[in-house]
Amino acid sequence: MQAWQVHENGEPSAVMRLADVASPAPGDGQVLLKVRAANINFPDALLCRGQYQVRPPLPFTPGVEICGETEDGRRVIANPVLPHGGFAEYAVADSAALLPAPDALDDAEAAALHIGYQTGWFGLHRRAGLEAGETLLVHAAAGGVGSAAVQLGKAAGATVIGVVGGSGKAAVAKDLGCDVVIDRRSEDVVAAVKEATGGRGADVVYDPVGGEAYAQSSKVVAFEGRIVVVGFASGTIPSPGLNHALVKNYSILGLHWGLYNTKNPKLVRHCHEQLTELAARGAIKPLVSERVPLGGAADAVQKVADGLTTGRVAVVMEGAA
Repeated sequence: MQAWQVHENGEPSAVMRLADVASPAPGDGQVLLKVRAANINFPDALLCRGQYQVRPPLPFTPGVEICGETEDGRRVIANPVLPHGGFAEYAVADSAALLPAPDALDDAEAAALHIGYQTGWFGLHRRAGLEAGETLLVHAAAGGVGSAAVQLGKAAGATVIGVVGGSGKAAVAKDLGCDVVIDRRSEDVVAAVKEATGGRGADVVYDPVGGEAYAQSSKVVAFEGRIVVVGFASGTIPSPGLNHALVKNYSILGLHWGLYNTKNPKLVRHCHEQLTELAARGAIKPLVSERVPLGGAADAVQKVADGLTTGRVAVVMEGAA
């Protein structure tokens, strides 16, 4: 089979190599899946760089999220077990963790439903307790993680403010349903949020960026607001002042979605049921901005790493729906 492999750490476009390799052999409790589509996530770039919390042995195949097909023809969503990731014709996954792909979504959309939307659902509902009528602020609102949070926030009845970088991404965020869009490159984010909320601030802040975005969040979070820390795409991990959280009376909530797979997997399935229902009635639909063939995976991962994409980019196999 054909698979992209990383033999040394570095930038994705430099270290990912397409090769003919043997199909992986599933171990106990695992299943071999024919990959129909693989969604590209920022962690794929971090894996290539050797900067992710999981460091598979070299060589490995990146690709942490797929829509695949079982030997008996079922269309499923899965997180491949590294080192046999999803940027290949076949991947390996834990059979107990397979989830049915929603009929309402094609293969690329289904591949993009899992990590970003599960993270959004757990962050907004399980951790922050977002309620209808509240104001949600989403950083990087046009990105893969942010776009999911925007759609889930609107589905929950929140007023959504999206922060983006650039006019092109601003247009995407508006199309996603943001009530207010702030271009951080041309606007003062703190002033714009305060103006949009009448000085009150945001009840919930969803932050996959860190760095300056977190500093802005702490200035605009409302009384009894909640900041959900999802990731650090900026490359800078902030050091929050707990005295500030005390004085302003807000919460800082961490979210590591992957822990639920081991700590409470039933919640992951419950979340998938909720997401499937939302997709069936059109309340959410992953924004797949680009679909590339397997041969284009390395360049596509590099574009995601460089922050040049909106929504999700998917590697789609020949014959996929």
